[in-house]
Amino acid sequence: MSDTSFDDAPLLGPLARVLDQGRGDDSRAALSRLHDRLAADAASSGLLDVAYRTLDTPVGTLLLAATDQGVVRIAFDVEGHDAVLDRIARTVSPRVLRSPARLDRLATEIDEYFAGERRTFDLPLDLTMATGPFRREVLSHLRDIGYGRTASYAQVALAAGSPRAVRAVGTACARNPLPLVVPCHRVVRSDGSSGSYAGGPEAKRLLLALEHAA
Repeated sequence: MSDTSFDDAPLLGPLARVLDQGRGDDSRAALSRLHDRLAADAASSGLLDVAYRTLDTPVGTLLLAATDQGVVRIAFDVEGHDAVLDRIARTVSPRVLRSPARLDRLATEIDEYFAGERRTFDLPLDLTMATGPFRREVLSHLRDIGYGRTASYAQVALAAGSPRAVRAVGTACARNPLPLVVPCHRVVRSDGSSGSYAGGPEAKRLLLALEHAA
C-alpha cells in the first residue's frame, strides 16, 4: 500500500472508528487487514501521532492511547471512548489511529497488574493531557503512594506544597489522564472512605481491594 495518500491524515481517527464498525466475519476480517495496512503505512510515513487500542479488564473495557513519547491516555468505559478520542484529536494531534502493536507492552503490564503479578508500571509517560503545573505536581506525588497503601487528599495537597488545596487535589485526581499507571485510586478521604473516581466508585473499591489482598 505504498502508493496510499495520507493527505486526509486528520481523518484517521474517525476512519478508524468506521472500520471498527464493520459487520459480518468476512467484512470484519477484510477491514481488519485494511486497517492494519493503513496503520503500518501511517506509522512508517510519520503520520501516526497517537495509537490506540482497547483492553478488557475487571474494571471494564479500557481505552489505551500512546504517542512516540509514551502513554498519553487511559480511559474507562464510563468516560465515553469516542469522546476521549475526540479530545485526544483536539489536544494532542488529529492523527489518531487504532494500532495495537504500540500498546502491547502497556496491555501486558495491565494484565499482569490485575493478575497480581505486577505492583508498578515501567513505561514512559506523555503528560500532554495533564494541564497546569499544580496538576502535574499532584500527579508526580501520586506515583509515590506505594502499592496497597493509601493517602488522603489532604496528605497529597501537603506533599504538593499547597496544604489548603485539597479540592484542587481532588480535581487533579478526577482529571488524571493516566489512571492505574498514575494511581489516583490510592487517594481517599480523610475519614478512610474511598471517595470519587473517574472509573466509578465500584472500580475504585475493586482496585483498592485487589491491592490490599495481595
